[in-house]
Amino acid sequence: MALLWPKATHSARIRLLLRHTQSIPAHGETRMLTRLKVTGFKNLIDTDVLFGPFTCVAGANGTGKSNLFDAIHFLSSLANSPLVEAALSVRDASGRSGDVQSLFHRVGDVYDSTMSFEAEMIVPACGSDELGQQAQATTTFLVYKLVLKYRGGNGQVGIGNLEILDEKLDYIKMSEAHKHILFPHSAEKWRKTVMSGKRRSAAFITTEGDGEARVIKLHQDGGSRGGPVKRPAASLPRTVMSTVNAAESPTAALARREMQSWRLLQLEPTALRHPDNFVSPTTVGTNGANLAATIYRLAHGGPTDDGSAYERRVYSQLANRLSELVADVKGVCIDRDEKRELLTLLVEDRAGTSLPARALSDGTLRFLALAVLESDPTATGLLCLEEPENGIHPARIAAMLRLLKDIATDPFERVGEDNPLRQVIVNTHSPAVVQQVPDDSLILAETREHVVGERRVNRVVFGCLSGTWRDTKAKMPTISKGKLLAYLNPSHSPDEEDLVAGKGKGKAKRPPRVVDREDIGPLFRGTSSK
Repeated sequence: MALLWPKATHSARIRLLLRHTQSIPAHGETRMLTRLKVTGFKNLIDTDVLFGPFTCVAGANGTGKSNLFDAIHFLSSLANSPLVEAALSVRDASGRSGDVQSLFHRVGDVYDSTMSFEAEMIVPACGSDELGQQAQATTTFLVYKLVLKYRGGNGQVGIGNLEILDEKLDYIKMSEAHKHILFPHSAEKWRKTVMSGKRRSAAFITTEGDGEARVIKLHQDGGSRGGPVKRPAASLPRTVMSTVNAAESPTAALARREMQSWRLLQLEPTALRHPDNFVSPTTVGTNGANLAATIYRLAHGGPTDDGSAYERRVYSQLANRLSELVADVKGVCIDRDEKRELLTLLVEDRAGTSLPARALSDGTLRFLALAVLESDPTATGLLCLEEPENGIHPARIAAMLRLLKDIATDPFERVGEDNPLRQVIVNTHSPAVVQQVPDDSLILAETREHVVGERRVNRVVFGCLSGTWRDTKAKMPTISKGKLLAYLNPSHSPDEEDLVAGKGKGKAKRPPRVVDREDIGPLFRGTSSK
């Protein structure tokens, strides 16, 4: 099942040049989500998932694997928005938003009253807050805990409210880091370049007291001798984390920026095809917007004395990467229309025909957007992507997976200009993807029964393959090879077998499928089981 992942050295050189010419501090951009614990959120109960640089979460439709992304999105929104607004930004089971209580775990018609989250993360060693104030972290390996309670409508009919029961931001000692970073990596080359810090006597955010007397304290670490800032928990409309700045608590401010950077990519064909104005943002949006403007910025961000040659190298690198998906690709460029002040993406085929973005397939545009993210040194942090195989021919899925792996940091090399600390988490229900993901990168989601009171209910369980680092070091639940093979090549149910054989009174015989053919079926089953 393992794949070899060739490193895109040309992309690394492009990033190196861009970092030098744009003065982007490599070490200031280190960030990563290493572990997430959730309970009481949708069907996530006692969920404990460890992430590596590249993680693929696979499972059948309806298991709840997307709820893991929703939990990450919710935490990211809480670092930026009021409690209710963050809750309403998360889709419910029907795909709509509008009811805060729908985010809580439910058994029948009874909802849990609380939900809790715990996230271990590596934050930047330096950076700035939203006001542009510079921040220097006293330590970079942190754990954030949050417990929320549903408090009823309180005048907001059909929406409800949330109350903070507990909020804490603490640090993990550098001497304990090896017990938390369990995925294969180089301690000397990788871990020492992303972690730094010193001992503290207290956490950065703590909660004390009960009921109306409960307060959340923000402990200052910016050199001020003042005491902690206290806020009454029961009346807070937002988390304390979402209010911090670099002046009062630079480490907490950098943790906030880390959580804000968690991005759920939902690359939409309309946004990817749209030409950009000269004044459009020059980073790819979560929906794929600003693709042309971002490519133009990358192509024109090189040394001034080597402008045209550098531009050609950037376009050539993107074309080479895209040709792994579409063999007919010869070139990629941006047409700059001075009269209309528009930037339009063009892809040239080997016959010399230039096709604008509006004429490209959805899969081609999604692949190119990810190639741009891989080449862009300013695109750092955590990227979540649902169903990366959409629009990709099965024969080209390996190329997509190589690209996603190249976006992620190499844990055996020093983090720096040519190896930015980026993390990729994808989810999929495609057997074609699962077959080609390395064993160590795979998490399988399945529903299992558990007992609540006297009722049996289903919850999602995230497991790994036996013998992988999540099994041997983290003791995550394991999914047997047999279940994995059943997922890759589902067997017929007895009723289906009867239909195939024409058995059963009053049952119509099911039309034969391609996979049922004697000359095709063995090939399919043999491929799936490898």
